[in-house]
Amino acid sequence: MGDLAQKPLLETAPTTHAALLAWVEEVAELTQPDRIHWVDGSEQENTRLTDELVAAGTLTRLNQELFPNSFAAFSDPADVARVEEQTYICSEKEHDAGFTNNWMAPDEMKQKLRGLFAGSMRGRTMYVIPFVMGHLDAEDPKFGVEITDSAYVVASMRIMATIGTKVLDKITATDAFFVPALHSLGAPLAPGQTDVPWPCNPDKWIVHFPEERSIWSYGSGYGGNALLGKKCFALRIASVMARDEGWLAEHMLILKLTSPEQKTYYISAAFPSACGKTNLALLDPTIEGWKVETLGDDITWMRFGKEGELRAVNPEAGLFGVAPGTGWGTNPNAMRAIAKGNSIFTNVALTDDGGVWWEGMTEEVPAHLTDWQGNSWTPDSDKPAAHPNSRFCTPIDQIDMLAEEYNNPDGVELSAILFGGRRKTTIPLVTEARSWSNGIFMGSTLSSETTAAAAGAVGVVRRDPMAMLPFMGYDAGDYLNHWVNLSAKANPERLPKIFLVNWFRRTAEGGFAWPGFGDNARVLKWAIERLEGKADAVETPIGFVPTGESIDLKGLDMTPAQVEEAVRVDPAEWATELASIEEWYANFGESLPEALQSELAGLKARLG
Repeated sequence: MGDLAQKPLLETAPTTHAALLAWVEEVAELTQPDRIHWVDGSEQENTRLTDELVAAGTLTRLNQELFPNSFAAFSDPADVARVEEQTYICSEKEHDAGFTNNWMAPDEMKQKLRGLFAGSMRGRTMYVIPFVMGHLDAEDPKFGVEITDSAYVVASMRIMATIGTKVLDKITATDAFFVPALHSLGAPLAPGQTDVPWPCNPDKWIVHFPEERSIWSYGSGYGGNALLGKKCFALRIASVMARDEGWLAEHMLILKLTSPEQKTYYISAAFPSACGKTNLALLDPTIEGWKVETLGDDITWMRFGKEGELRAVNPEAGLFGVAPGTGWGTNPNAMRAIAKGNSIFTNVALTDDGGVWWEGMTEEVPAHLTDWQGNSWTPDSDKPAAHPNSRFCTPIDQIDMLAEEYNNPDGVELSAILFGGRRKTTIPLVTEARSWSNGIFMGSTLSSETTAAAAGAVGVVRRDPMAMLPFMGYDAGDYLNHWVNLSAKANPERLPKIFLVNWFRRTAEGGFAWPGFGDNARVLKWAIERLEGKADAVETPIGFVPTGESIDLKGLDMTPAQVEEAVRVDPAEWATELASIEEWYANFGESLPEALQSELAGLKARLG
């Protein structure tokens, strides 16, 4: 075990937390690293690690004038997205994992993983990363410790969460519970063996043990497979904690909307990956007098406050956004944050002057690039320059429009919740739910055409309840029941109104029925005016949709008739949709909440 044999672990560790020390020792014994490094989160440490990653060929240092203190990484072509087929929820009982998750008995899985992890860190450094999701000074801070053999993960986790000495000191001082999150690339090095720039293993496993609140990830160095504070902790494990403790961990953005009258509203929104969540979170409104600020673009934790209001907080410290489609024309706020530097880009293209580029970043396509696989690329090339799931990893505090409430550990009171997916037909531009229960029904039947964020075919319609299909840490029916039951804690007067949106609807000619991006502020304005009883709507079998005149079209080349077309509820399309919803609900068996069965029956009757 390299220099570990000479230095007893307990003597050199910067903590006296007995459970943490025991776990680190156990992992070191299993994985056999050459050395252990306790991550302190400092600037000096980050400089040393990124220098080492540049020397190893894992990171490419970008032009410091264009992107200060920023780097590009290029993964193995077989390690570019979530591996949902290899993601497991190993609950004690198979029922508790539910039909949306892969399951294996915990003991059987542990035996398998121990075999894979045995010696998996030989020749490498084992990094111990203490981190907290949310605020260190929250009433109930949620701690984790990730052990990894990837310095790329350390550098990325430093952007995405609060990490290092101050977190470890608080864990130690309060003898806190932490989620143990173990990660290995699964690429041990024999003495003298040359490393590769992106080590990984074809055999990949992303495994969660909900009862013991632990995570094991093997074989992938990429994104949420390896940054275990993100989807693994903040959604899959946190959703189970939330069920047991009476709150919600959701795949949602949070934005702050201020009206011309200086009234403030907070909205959260759940969209599947690559359906415009970051673009909405960083919206640049095209209507005069309205202002948007952001609190987060991906994950929201929600609790009921002392007065029965629903409060939301973003537990992350960074943005891990899909790069393609993020551009100066579509999302200038994200681009300004990225331009400040301190970012890690993965699987984007390189420009000849040491910058980065991806499809949709600028209107003008560069004449020459080096693509994400290192090949010379021109606009005539038959492949995209950046991988469709390429990413930017950027500190959230670089966003000019970051709302000051982001720093409030108690979060903000929500006025509205949006659910949205990517559908060419059927689903209107915006629909207001008839009630809270009807809104949960909308969320539970949310559907989208698949994108490149997950491995597999693109463009297939799949149901994605609350955009949580890949991220629920327990049975989907129990999850929906939790949504239904939790609202019993609420003050009904202060429950957020729920809306279903679809920015991606097409016209009969095949073009988009709605311009999207900054103009989505017009839909938000209508939603707010509905809360205040100011905007008109038409009642349809599925809920309330805007009248043609009730959406603010000032300055937009669009007519009320075109709005009416974008929100039209087609009975023939909805007959097909109803059959698809019934088929989806059949999967839940007895765990489907009664309230949602009633909602389905009501919709059927109204369409009938």
